[in-house]
Amino acid sequence: MIPVSTALANLLDLVAPLKIEQVPLAQAAGRVLAENLSANRDQPPFAASAMDGYAVNRAELELHAMFKVIGESAAGHRFDGRVGAGQAVRIFTGAPVPEGADCVVIQENVDRKGSLITIVDQPSDSTYIRPAGGDFKRGDVVQAPKRLAPADVALLAAMNIATVPVRRKPDIALISTGDELVMPGDTPGPDQIIASNTFGLKAMLEGFGANARILPIARDQKPALEAAFNLAKDADLVVTIGGASVGDHDLVSDVAQDLGMEQSFYKVAMRPGKPLMGGRMGDAAMVGLPGNPVSAMVCGHVFLKPMVDQMLGLVSEPALKTAPLTEDLTANGPRAHYMRATLGPKGIAPCQNQDSSLLSVLSGANALLIRPPHDDAREAGETVSYLPL
Repeated sequence: MIPVSTALANLLDLVAPLKIEQVPLAQAAGRVLAENLSANRDQPPFAASAMDGYAVNRAELELHAMFKVIGESAAGHRFDGRVGAGQAVRIFTGAPVPEGADCVVIQENVDRKGSLITIVDQPSDSTYIRPAGGDFKRGDVVQAPKRLAPADVALLAAMNIATVPVRRKPDIALISTGDELVMPGDTPGPDQIIASNTFGLKAMLEGFGANARILPIARDQKPALEAAFNLAKDADLVVTIGGASVGDHDLVSDVAQDLGMEQSFYKVAMRPGKPLMGGRMGDAAMVGLPGNPVSAMVCGHVFLKPMVDQMLGLVSEPALKTAPLTEDLTANGPRAHYMRATLGPKGIAPCQNQDSSLLSVLSGANALLIRPPHDDAREAGETVSYLPL
């Protein structure tokens, strides 16, 4: 068995950033920006009013001062003249500030009769003007790599960018193996269970930014596994679930190697997830996950997410956090233990049952409490590391 860190390093050696493609801005949310983008204009492109009111010369502004209104400036319709001494222009939020004015008096501080306004409240220290380029200027850069959130898409739109260079989404093929499995909605036989892992992993991987496709269940026979691998041959990453152990019916490793898989490692010093396998099949990376549902999902967080990040050109930083224990823990054994846990206001506590087949426990957890190999017993109040779920 190899340490988790060594297994992860080996898996990351199997993948590289994918090619760049151009997508319309409307389809860029959630994608990973692959190249720096520069603004094509200033924002705002002119000095703009921040309030509804009247544009005047600030030097003339004082309580009870009077101004003649000579025109109007609205969003999309500027006032083309110049504001002279004793003059004002009616202005609305977002409208260009006319030449000669350097201050906006909010309408609440003004009494208007016909074309004359009188300042009836002490003027504010604020000019209520947004300067040209106050948000960003032409040439300002959005740095890559970056996963584009809705606010980023809005920013790129304001920069007048219509198409966005992004990394191609990784294509990941998911293969569940085993005679005991049937698809959700089917009627299982007396010795069968529902294939849940592929659906959980598909949801997880697509949340990471990949395209994941569920292939037909591969039965415990060489022809079935060979057919499944053939369907996955164009994928960037092939993920098998189950069949990677050493039982008489665990054929994944043998069939994969017969088809040219170059195995990188097998077995990791962790729980759950020991029977993990990594390698390469042609141009694709391959990961063989354990069949137990929790083991597969935990390995997805620990190993598959960094692989997806690397294919997307992201620098995958460990998302580890720390929290105080709310109860005592006994000493850990020789394998790193990723314990399902609940994080609350007072700290973190492991779930009572850590059986790797219990999806209900995983569903109720919001963290993986990480115990290093041979970790000493811990007392309540001590700080431990965890991975948020």
